[in-house]
Amino acid sequence: MNKPLRRIAIFCGLLMVALMVRGNWVQFAQGEELKNDPKNRRVAIERYGQPRGNIIVDGKAITGSTETEGTDFKYKRTYKNGEMWAPVTGYASQAYGATQLEHIYDGILTGDDDRLFFNRTIDMLTGEDQKGGNVVTTLNAEVQKAGFEAMGDKKGAAVAIDPETGAILGLISKPSYDPSAFAGNSAKDEKAWGALQKENNEDEPMLNRALRQTYPPGSTYKVVTAAAALESGLYDDIDEKTDSPDPYRLPQSTTDLPNDGNHPCEDASLRVALQWSCNTVFAKISDEVGNEEMIEYSEKFGYNEEHFVPVRAAESVYPEDNRPQNAMAGIGQASNRATPLQMAMVAAAVANDGKLMEPYMMDRLVAPGLNVVEERKPKELGEAVSAENAQKLQEMMETVVEKGTGTTAQIDGVTVGGKTGTAQHGENNEKNPYAWFISYAKADDGSSPVAVAVVVESADVLRDDIAGSRLAAPVAKAMMEAALEGGR
Repeated sequence: MNKPLRRIAIFCGLLMVALMVRGNWVQFAQGEELKNDPKNRRVAIERYGQPRGNIIVDGKAITGSTETEGTDFKYKRTYKNGEMWAPVTGYASQAYGATQLEHIYDGILTGDDDRLFFNRTIDMLTGEDQKGGNVVTTLNAEVQKAGFEAMGDKKGAAVAIDPETGAILGLISKPSYDPSAFAGNSAKDEKAWGALQKENNEDEPMLNRALRQTYPPGSTYKVVTAAAALESGLYDDIDEKTDSPDPYRLPQSTTDLPNDGNHPCEDASLRVALQWSCNTVFAKISDEVGNEEMIEYSEKFGYNEEHFVPVRAAESVYPEDNRPQNAMAGIGQASNRATPLQMAMVAAAVANDGKLMEPYMMDRLVAPGLNVVEERKPKELGEAVSAENAQKLQEMMETVVEKGTGTTAQIDGVTVGGKTGTAQHGENNEKNPYAWFISYAKADDGSSPVAVAVVVESADVLRDDIAGSRLAAPVAKAMMEAALEGGR
């Protein structure tokens, strides 16, 4: 072979080697990455090539699939009462991807999860289409419906939890949206999607206010401050008088903090102070406990960390701050911010004799053959407050509902504990305040099957009519009644 031909042969050989290396690199090293690349249309075609598995509530599917025409995506997602369940399910859209349970358990729902390998093999051998598994939730349909309807046209959120297990029974966020409206990939879906975006809709219907929005918790936080007073040893007897002036001058300040209404707040006991929501007593307690310890007691209830239910919930924050700001944070103002989920956890921990359970809404994952792939077990996060002090807090919260600011949450024949809250909003309180209510209800055997937190961000009422007892407590009451009637 002459020299020029040998060079050409060597060059061609190198090209072949390079091609083989590149092919193997793409196939093995980059294969998984390319397979899951959102720009890989084949992935989407495969995902929507068969019906998705379903999300289940009380044994019934709240999702479905329907065949589409004029597109290479064979099936699209459908939702039953989509607006009511969107804060739980999220959405699965041919054009816009998936969120929340639809996203987290996409592998199970499509059948692509490695744990469904056996099912996929059987389907392949029998020639059947691949099937997805189901996500069974902890949600209670009646609790969800009661909260959704009670919230009406108000903007806000509500969370109901089983205090003994942490199972989420209801998750409301309003205004909401119907995920079916943009589940496809047409011009109509694009229009529906655009109308829901923040820049086009100031109400932000796609914001999950129950999990992702934080608010000043207002006077509902006084339950945590009361727990700090008892746990720190500052007070032992909830009926002993406190040395609390009315008004209370904030530390290192010339500003006097007043109370709302003409209530017996001067030197009020912890029970009376919670009964009438005395700012002066709890601001003073927060200052006496101190910022570092207030942070510690808040964190025992779940503050200052993200929670995954499995959807990620925003971190509620009790901040490091100076003395006057810490005093205000102790009454749920200043830079104190919490999600409705967090405040439901506060009520649940008190109801559960101090034990804080991890909140969750996935009960189990089920394969197409109905065998359980994964099951969620209740998990204790820790002791938020001692059992003895939790029972004292229960006495105080039950007084609030029996003869204090929370009487609108009373349920005939049922012991209810609660705490109202009206949180200032905006610079110098220029915007309408937020209305809060947290509560729990006891069954006949003394157990607490449900704890609830409700926040109303805005409602079509006069500013003077905005109060936790008027706007938020009726929603909590409806959800508690539904849980009790369901035998939980």
